[in-house]
Amino acid sequence: MAALKYAGLEDTDSEEELPPGWEERTTKDGWVYYANHLEEKTQWEHPKSGKRKRVAGDLPYGWEQEADENGQVYFVDHINKRTTYLDPRLAFTVEDNPVKPTTRQKYDGNSTAMEILQGRDLSGKVVIITGANSGIGFETAKSLALHGACVILACRSLARGNDAVQRILGEWHKAKVEAMTLDLASLQSVQHFAEAFKSKNLPLHILICNAAVFGAPWSLTEDGLESTFQVNHLGHFYLVQLLEDVLRQSSPARVVVVSSESHRFTEIKDSSGKLDFNLLSPSKKEYWAMLAYNRSKLCNILFSNELNRRLSPHGVTSNSVHPGNMIYSSIHRNWWVYTLLFTLARPFTKSM
Repeated sequence: MAALKYAGLEDTDSEEELPPGWEERTTKDGWVYYANHLEEKTQWEHPKSGKRKRVAGDLPYGWEQEADENGQVYFVDHINKRTTYLDPRLAFTVEDNPVKPTTRQKYDGNSTAMEILQGRDLSGKVVIITGANSGIGFETAKSLALHGACVILACRSLARGNDAVQRILGEWHKAKVEAMTLDLASLQSVQHFAEAFKSKNLPLHILICNAAVFGAPWSLTEDGLESTFQVNHLGHFYLVQLLEDVLRQSSPARVVVVSSESHRFTEIKDSSGKLDFNLLSPSKKEYWAMLAYNRSKLCNILFSNELNRRLSPHGVTSNSVHPGNMIYSSIHRNWWVYTLLFTLARPFTKSM
């Protein structure tokens, strides 16, 4: 203890805590060393524990490692536009046998997409997200792109899609993002999108069926189907069928279908208990916007479950997800009453 006191090491309680005047640094190849500024010397061993350490894994996305004129390593965070000599990977040092938190402990209603993907390396992964120029789709696209994935924003409006691409590139100029035209209200557009994607000869690791309309007035698509049913379900169903071979070739791959808890408040059977296809694409007289939305979301879940049953043996999984109640996105734009309801609920629900 006398030796520790003489060295100035008795002031710290934790074995891993550095004493005053010491700094933790890393070399270019990831070895940790310790600088003693009081005595102007460095050493490989921790001044208290005597252990040697090495950081593991790649730098977080948006970070680059550089060296100054003296050869000292420093790190540049391009996303937040800052520079530091502290290796960002040191912030994620864990004990030898940490107790892994459960998902419920780790994430909650306040967790962001960026937090959930923290530390994940998605380099080489190709992702398609429908309706990715705004709302949930945009936040998903941005988070995946900032973690290294090559993300294709499949949007009805190419102009709005390109605007979303520029917003992502504004946060990280090396992000791999591209906008492509996809109008789910046109089965021909879905086919053209699939053909254009296949012509790129890319794999497809994640397909996120996110685009949707809500509270829309009754209308028929160019294919003669009720628009809510086609945009929310049938267009995605057709898209998955057209890209199924690419998903299989890219396995392990996954499909994520954004559905809703509102699927519970509807039925697609007639009074005798048989499936009634007329309910899926109703006439104007039998149309109610909320029921049409709920039925399309029920179709999403039934489709996702059956898709997983058929494709999971081939390395392609499918899951449906409820993103949260009345999230304030542009989905409520079709009627002022829905906009008012979403606005009133906004302080009590998840933000984008």
